Amino acid sequence: MSGYQDVIMAGFGGQGVMLIGNLLAQAGLEQGLEVSFIPVYGAEMRGGTANCTVVLDTHPVGAPLVNRPMSTIILNEPSLHKFQPRLREGGVQIVNASLVSRELLDERLRTVYIPVNDMAHELGNVKMANVVALGAWLRATGALPPEVVIQAMHSVVNAHYVKLIPANIRALEAGYAFAA
Repeated sequence: MSGYQDVIMAGFGGQGVMLIGNLLAQAGLEQGLEVSFIPVYGAEMRGGTANCTVVLDTHPVGAPLVNRPMSTIILNEPSLHKFQPRLREGGVQIVNASLVSRELLDERLRTVYIPVNDMAHELGNVKMANVVALGAWLRATGALPPEVVIQAMHSVVNAHYVKLIPANIRALEAGYAFAA
């Protein structure tokens, strides 16, 4: 990675937005980058809205709040309505084709329209949709190599869920391959 990268990740509470934000931030730290991670929850946790902002930089992060992101990961339609208009010109959005209608996409933006829920279901667990989306984001932005994120999984994943790391690696790789 060279320079600066930011992303706003958004979806319903329970879709794992905070997990992939934390995972990306940890991967950045392990890569030796300066990092900020800011989680935001809606009124309700599970089922309400949730988003987070991650900033990765080779220099100290001067402003962790991002109004016009370089990229977004959008897991549901309400999040698309909120964050698509804020995306910088030339930015990239990863959009969950399983839950967001194609007609809602701004044709002027670079979009990876990926059925993350469907892909995760085919991989054996729909709860991995967030990791599929993160894989697509890694490929579309080139922010970090997937190997760095895979290594960070061991730091972020609760010991009780370590057995799920191989499945999450497959999910990350599937999203990465899709976005090629």
